[in-house]
Amino acid sequence: MSRKRKELPVLENVTITDVAAEGNALARVDGLVVFVPYAAPGDIIDVKLDRKKHGYAEGHIEKFIKPSDNRVTPRCEHFGVCGGCRWQHLPYEFQIKAKQKQVKDALDRIAKVDYPEIKPILGSKQIYGYRNKMEYTFSNKSWLTFEQMRSGVEFPDRRAAGFHIPGAFDKVLDIHTCHLQDDLGNRIRHAIKDFCKANDYEFYDLRNNVGFIRTVMIRITSIGEVMVVVSIGEDNPDRINKLMSHLANKFPEITSLQYVVNTKVNDTIGDLDVNVFHGRPFIEEEMEGLKFRIGPKSFYQTNSLQAYELYKVARDFADLKGDELVYDLYTGTGTIANFVSRRCRKVIGIEYVPEAIEDAKINSSVNNIDNTLFYAGDMKDILTDEFIACHGRPDVMIVDPPRAGMHPDVVKVILNAEPDRIVYVSCNPATQARDLQLLNQKYRIEAVQPVDMFPHTHHVENVVKLAKRSPEEISALSGVQTGN
Repeated sequence: MSRKRKELPVLENVTITDVAAEGNALARVDGLVVFVPYAAPGDIIDVKLDRKKHGYAEGHIEKFIKPSDNRVTPRCEHFGVCGGCRWQHLPYEFQIKAKQKQVKDALDRIAKVDYPEIKPILGSKQIYGYRNKMEYTFSNKSWLTFEQMRSGVEFPDRRAAGFHIPGAFDKVLDIHTCHLQDDLGNRIRHAIKDFCKANDYEFYDLRNNVGFIRTVMIRITSIGEVMVVVSIGEDNPDRINKLMSHLANKFPEITSLQYVVNTKVNDTIGDLDVNVFHGRPFIEEEMEGLKFRIGPKSFYQTNSLQAYELYKVARDFADLKGDELVYDLYTGTGTIANFVSRRCRKVIGIEYVPEAIEDAKINSSVNNIDNTLFYAGDMKDILTDEFIACHGRPDVMIVDPPRAGMHPDVVKVILNAEPDRIVYVSCNPATQARDLQLLNQKYRIEAVQPVDMFPHTHHVENVVKLAKRSPEEISALSGVQTGN
């Protein structure tokens, strides 16, 4: 017989004091740190605890005693349920101040190195409709909100197209309107959903891994090109042809209409063939007259306008004079590499995803750029001392790693290569700060520039400029570190 879980208490009249990790807010109650999603600093609330560990607890808002003056009304009807945009209830000015503080806290608490005054964060000009890429999941059994369950109403049709509930792979919230992308994305999603319903095409069963319609990825670039990639759970050519023909006819603005048959347990398509039904196998984004091709498996920053601001910062921090050899690590589709290529002698880009490297090469070709060289493979396997001996010591390194940051072996190779400058672009200030501490033995921080790419979320990009220390600095620093 299973043990009954102990009912956790309601904490009354709790004052929220700050924002915290993962978009939560926090309070301190009798020495206990309490994390509460969707709360705002200044809220006075009753908190129902959901989980309690030594020193901290997690809970949800049970009742408002006094809402914070910091609160604004969220635009989205799904706020608080879908898990995205966890800061929609906070004014944008407050959001970017919190992100600036997040960067400072990471440098102070994790890096623990000297740094100059952090430049004011570059806020996003668009705070809605800014995403160029959205992915939606189709499910035969939608997640019901607490309000729906309490209503007593029967919901016989549970077919859904929307987002996974956080922490639940098999629970999908049906989304009516998402405000993060151009409304065309909503219309395409609804068109797929309505067509499949009208034709009795089965929505995917996420537990039993059966069904026809599975996921859709929609990309819309700043120059109006549109890619739609539909993931199908069964190889049924007749049904696929009918659905794709319907989309092609209904949305002539789609410039790249593709599909993939995915009968695997997971939704990833990186190892699957993607079929072009209509248009080109790619779409294009533009930046300073440069065109960048984006395929169905390509990585590209999801906020196109802010990506331009981010890359300008990276280029400025690189301080290129025209004769430098630049290494662009984690180059993706070569966006930064091609963006800076006009101002240096040569750029070498390295990226894990082979398809992205092929895109990077094409991006150089279509822009008549002939001073780039790209390699595909795991960074720690490609970037070695031997690789650098073969291709030359870089004058500048630009690194833009995934959220996990850089592998320690990669950091060692960078320290051995001793480029004059390093520009570190990061989507995770915590892992960036960890790597900065490792680089500190040979590099000092000269500039820090946060950039907000994702309004209404806690995520923030940060760009750090590092300059090589003089032998005297390194010697003095070594003396401090060893206590001499």
